[in-house]
Amino acid sequence: MDPLTHALASYTLKRAAFPRGARNVTIAMLFAGTIADLDILSVCFGPSAFLTFDRTYFHSLLAALFLALLIAILSQFPKRQPGGTQFSIKHIFVPVAAAALLHLLMDLCQSIGVELLWPFSPRRFSLDWLAHLDLWILGILLAGLLLPLLSGLVTEEIGAKSKGPKGRVGASLALATLMVYIGARAVLHSNVLSLLESRTYHGETPRRTASFAQSASPFRWHGIVETESALHDVEVEVGPGASFDPESATTSYKPEPSPALDAARDTAVARLFLQTAGFPKASVEKTPQGFHIMLHAFPYTRDASYGRRVEALIDTDPSGKILSQELAWEPGSKGTWW
Repeated sequence: MDPLTHALASYTLKRAAFPRGARNVTIAMLFAGTIADLDILSVCFGPSAFLTFDRTYFHSLLAALFLALLIAILSQFPKRQPGGTQFSIKHIFVPVAAAALLHLLMDLCQSIGVELLWPFSPRRFSLDWLAHLDLWILGILLAGLLLPLLSGLVTEEIGAKSKGPKGRVGASLALATLMVYIGARAVLHSNVLSLLESRTYHGETPRRTASFAQSASPFRWHGIVETESALHDVEVEVGPGASFDPESATTSYKPEPSPALDAARDTAVARLFLQTAGFPKASVEKTPQGFHIMLHAFPYTRDASYGRRVEALIDTDPSGKILSQELAWEPGSKGTWW
């Protein structure tokens, strides 16, 4: 998720579950709910650093708990104000850890993937239910925070007294609505996968499928199908009256097996690239020195992730001996941090 959504989610969680927390609790939860996204700064140090650090170490369970403890300790440094409330570390750690874990949970529901079990496993986990920037989630969170504010102004105007912590009901309703929305997205995602797997593509059956959420509508999905000889990129609509035509897919054929391609896939840059590319697509070009192999994250035209896109470039001689290898930014990829 983008940092704004994470910040709104952390603040909503604070008002719903920890409404009586002091100001330092609010600030600490906001930090804990967004600090993991600092790993996006790795984009400033090149494509290799980006693949190594983005959504990896900072997005693990171990890092989340460590950062939550660190933030809880640092939040105790300001001196107690006369008549103010100061929580002990054990009281502030729970809400701060909850905000940090909420960040991981929301990112887990996306397609980019997070290394939850680092340093014990490099595996990336992703559910593919949510878009990176989900306008519906932003609307739900903003409504949960702003509508109670407007309601409070009306209540004050007529002289009525509000019961309970301010904004707790609205925030609780927002979190409940958010869970229902994510659950609905999960069901629709499963339906799209079933639809993709039930068809044939240019006479071939699917070997692997994936569907990625689109921000504007929960009923529009971006599907990818891998068959024996090709990768297919297709838009899928679900819901009443929706139809699906597998022939509308954009097809990209795989290159023929070769010693040069096998050698390229075994290079250090290719191994790093393949850890993050869900559907890698290779292209091979003949050169005077041998072969030029490019590894991309399929599809090329519509990015299922966000921000910068990385490609692996490997040159070999005719026998497959590696001449050069590098990671580079794909031309035209976006330079945004989130």
